[in-house]
Order: sequence, then C-alpha cells, then structure tokens
Amino acid sequence: MEAPTPESQRVFASGILDGQVAIVTGGGSGIGLATACELARAGAAIAICGRTAEKLEAARAEIAAAAASAGRDAAHVLAETCDVREPEQVAAFVDAVVARFGFVDILINNAGGQFPSPAQHISPNGFAAVVRNNLLGTFNMTREVANKSMIARRRGRVVNVIANIYRGFPGMAHTGAARAGVENLTMSLSVEWAQHGILVNAVAPGVILSSGTKRYPPEVLARGIKQTPLKRGGTVDEVAASIIFLVSPAAQFITGATLRVDGGQALWGDIWEIPD
Repeated sequence: MEAPTPESQRVFASGILDGQVAIVTGGGSGIGLATACELARAGAAIAICGRTAEKLEAARAEIAAAAASAGRDAAHVLAETCDVREPEQVAAFVDAVVARFGFVDILINNAGGQFPSPAQHISPNGFAAVVRNNLLGTFNMTREVANKSMIARRRGRVVNVIANIYRGFPGMAHTGAARAGVENLTMSLSVEWAQHGILVNAVAPGVILSSGTKRYPPEVLARGIKQTPLKRGGTVDEVAASIIFLVSPAAQFITGATLRVDGGQALWGDIWEIPD
C-alpha cells in the first residue's frame, strides 16, 4: 500500500487554532517536528523543546517557514533546550513559554527514547533512564503546564505520544512499561481534570518511518512492516494529522482515549519470534 503525501494529511480548515499556544516536547525532529509544523499551519503559536540546541534551531526555522507558508506569523515560534527528565528545567521552560505567549492551550508530550534489547540485557540504569524519559518526563511537563496555565484558565488539550503496547512490547520491555504507564496516566488525568475543562488523550503509533526508527537495526524495521496489515510503515505526517484532530474543535467530547495509528499492527502478526 502506497504511503500518502504530506499534503493529503492536511485536512483541517486553515486557522482552526488561531490565537492558541502549543508546546511540543521533542519538537526538533520526527513526529514532534511534523506535529509542530502542522500546528503552526493551523494558526497556533509554537514552543518546542529538546536537548540539542542545533537541532532545535533548525526545527525552529522549519516551523517558522511552515507558518509563513500558510500566511501565519512566522515570529511566533520559540525553541529552547530542556531535558524533560529534570523538573527544574521543565519548570523554567514552561515559565519561558508563559512569559513569551501568556498561556498554554495545547501540550503534545512527544519527547521520549528507547533502545532495542532483550530484557535480560537491559541494565537497571538503562531501564530507569527510559522510564524517566518516557513516563516521568511526561508527568513533569504535564503537571507544570496544568498548574501554570490550563487549570487556572479552565481549558486545555493534552496529547501523549505513546507506542503500540497492546500485546506487550517484547524486545523493548523498558519502553513498553513506561508507555503503558503514560496511557494509564492519560486515563487518570482525563477524569481528574475534566472539572477544569482539560481533555487528555494519547496516540499510539505503530511502525513509523522517522528519524527515530532509522536508528533501529534494518531487520527490526523490516519485520515490523511485514507484521503490519497495511504492509507499509506509517509517516510522521499521518501521526501529526491524528494529533491535530485530537486538539481540534472536532474532538471536544473525546477524553481519556488512545488513538492507534498503527496500520492494524496491534491486531495481527507475530511481534516476537519464539524458537521451537
């Protein structure tokens, strides 16, 4: 099955997010960058963060160009280094966003990372590092944004980017455990924060052809595509389009849900080879 073009994923009306402010963590590349560009095209002011200043600056220029191409203000893009694992850095970043734009309407928790390994070869430090990045980092950022803007304003959209964890995650047990924790956090916060007008959802990408998956061994990527019913990898633009839907006016009665963007992979295929 042929992958769609980026343009075919831009299905929402121009200006649907005019006047809103969005944070995208891990916005320097991959799904985060594609999502930030689409948010900018839809009219939102954008703040991205990550750990590499050079990558963030290149991304900032790309997001500004995307905004300008849609007739938006290219100046409404902020890029700052921030390690989501460190609460002090997260607090400083959110303070900077609020100082620049006044508030935050949308939070996309995309920052994360992992490495393929059988569980018995993952060190305690390696396991803890992935959990800190994917689970604790998500909570750190979400808590700061809620406390410093969304709860007081009684409005907000949070979308957490997790993974296809629905039959376990053999080969990457550390990220499976962390992402499952994020999905449960998504459900918990959707109930707790409904009274504050905050909608909290998640997307669960399958095999996505991105800068992240390029670091995996080719055979791992090929096996994942073979085990996907649609017989191809997804694109970052397809994930971005799903995220835009969840923060758009079209999703005002959706909260606590996880949208699978996986070509049916969660329902079919062998995810771990077991020797006879």
